[in-house]
Amino acid sequence: MQPNAAIFTPILIASLLVFCWSMYRRLGLVALGRPDGRGVNLLQGLREMLLYAFAQKRVVSRPFGLNHLVIFWSFMILLAANIEFMLAGVFPSLSLERLPAAIHIPFMGLCDLASLATLGAVGVALVRRTLAPPYPEGRSLEAYAILILVAVHMLGFFGVNGAAIALDRQAAAPAMPVSSAMAAMLGILESRQVEAFGLLAWWTHAVALLAFITVLIPYSKHLHVFTAVANCFLRRPDGPSIPAREAFEEGTAFGTGQADRFSRADLLDSFACAKCGRCQELCPAATTGKPLNPRRLVEAIRLNLLANGPLLKRGGAATLPLIGGEGEGSVAEEAIWSCTSCGACMAACPVLIEHLPKVIGMRRHLVEMEARFPEELLNLFENMEGRSNPWGIAPMERTKWTSHMAVKPFEAGKTEYLLYVGCAGSFDSRSRQVTVALARILDQAGVSWGILGKDETCCGDSLRRLGNEFVFDRMARENVALFRERGVTRVITQCPHCFTTLRNDYRQYGLELEVIPHAEFIQGLMADGKLSLEGEYAGLGTVVFHDSCYLGRHNGVYEAPREVIRRVTGEPAEELGRNREKSFCCGAGGGRMWMEEQLGSRINHSRVDEALRAAPDTICVTCPYCMTMLEDGLKDRQAGETRVRDIAEVVAEGLRFS
Repeated sequence: MQPNAAIFTPILIASLLVFCWSMYRRLGLVALGRPDGRGVNLLQGLREMLLYAFAQKRVVSRPFGLNHLVIFWSFMILLAANIEFMLAGVFPSLSLERLPAAIHIPFMGLCDLASLATLGAVGVALVRRTLAPPYPEGRSLEAYAILILVAVHMLGFFGVNGAAIALDRQAAAPAMPVSSAMAAMLGILESRQVEAFGLLAWWTHAVALLAFITVLIPYSKHLHVFTAVANCFLRRPDGPSIPAREAFEEGTAFGTGQADRFSRADLLDSFACAKCGRCQELCPAATTGKPLNPRRLVEAIRLNLLANGPLLKRGGAATLPLIGGEGEGSVAEEAIWSCTSCGACMAACPVLIEHLPKVIGMRRHLVEMEARFPEELLNLFENMEGRSNPWGIAPMERTKWTSHMAVKPFEAGKTEYLLYVGCAGSFDSRSRQVTVALARILDQAGVSWGILGKDETCCGDSLRRLGNEFVFDRMARENVALFRERGVTRVITQCPHCFTTLRNDYRQYGLELEVIPHAEFIQGLMADGKLSLEGEYAGLGTVVFHDSCYLGRHNGVYEAPREVIRRVTGEPAEELGRNREKSFCCGAGGGRMWMEEQLGSRINHSRVDEALRAAPDTICVTCPYCMTMLEDGLKDRQAGETRVRDIAEVVAEGLRFS
């Protein structure tokens, strides 16, 4: 039943050489990318690898993920058996049977059950792939080929061991129920027929295994078996939401205009994608009919690298454009500008692919190298450069909201907290009401706080996410210098975009601030007994809470606003269907606040429709952009009886009636 080693040995050697060459040719292209300065923390890398690659934390967060976990760990169990299988084809005397019986018998029993579990999981996957694929293109020849080959591999295992048991050559037979059942079916055959069947099963098993090695792993999505592990190990330690800085030097190319302008981590990402479709399922652009699809974006980068990489390695020029080309391997400009930077794709990806930095890199190329961007952004960029706010309003107007209350300027050594009001809180008439409410809360709690007044400038969040890194860099440097000059160390923000920029992005400029979002700050005041209501406030009616992407997904603040609502109303807020890390974007992030939605349906309409299904009286938010988008959506849906309130307004109303 053992094959002729003289035949199998050259086949195995050739297969391994093909595997190594194929992996080198493809993964070697990753070296074309730029280093991104990402250090490797061995302990953290191992933790992330074990948690996400081996324990598959995100995979099993959904019910069907358990099916994948079964296949993955069954293969891990069968790894030793497969290695022994190949070595025994070259050196017949090598066998796991040489192990002590106390190890060999239980292990073979485990392999038998693992093979059965894999076969069952493959059957479930085939049914799901056919009847309810994760996305329409999921019914692909590649996907079916992988599943069928896995099934053939398992059947080959049962055939080999069933024949061995039938010929009384498998000492572990009592521990192998499935292979024993196969042996029982072979009982009707003569010994020489069983021998022939066993040899056929052996070669079937071998061909399936070698097909994986030579074809499916290097040239299909199954490559993620290797690259996903590396991807998880190399996870960015400071979070993928922070774009990298650029060096503005003469002769430097800015942004990502071709494959070798991506970082090596970005290029590795493109090979790690398992095409599961979870990113596109949660992407607000994809689900509302925009050209952007995170899965296809990553696939386009990989195809572009494969097409242009060999040329670039030889010092030649890329022939397939990364942006704006026709067909596969190019990303449409409309897709690049459709991103809201909500981070839903990254939060959903089981193998920790970072989609957002790639989008921002391509935006930078379009803005800084080609001056090609949506027309409505020209006014925004000019306003930011000229008057440091999106509306182009004179800086003296920043303190207009203080006309009916006494507000002190921030003084180093005297004032504990800087209230960074932000552009919306200073200039937008609706958001000014939130600023006033927050100021009254701070006063009532006896907080020592002040403002920068007309000296405050925009944090630059929208500029950076839109790809105008040059202007953002200038504004960031000016703000860092101002904060240091004024002795600012502790900051309260009411806008999550200001919060994440001051706390995360400005660290790249050496500024370490204690930045606290107003929801967390208010919750802290309540917990410390500095802010209390004399009873539950019922004036808000039924409250639903909408998670801001930049407060929630990007910074992990979920509980504070919910706790504040519970303390004010006496009841927990109602949850929308998509909440917390799966919350649906309002549509304004990534600079989309300043752009019109021309393609597909409106993102804010989708979110408002979801909220209205809960029949709320009040939708509570923690972001001025969310407030604008949801109020506009309610007007469009003629749902004027439902109001939108910021968390600060909820507390201020409760205090007023207590």
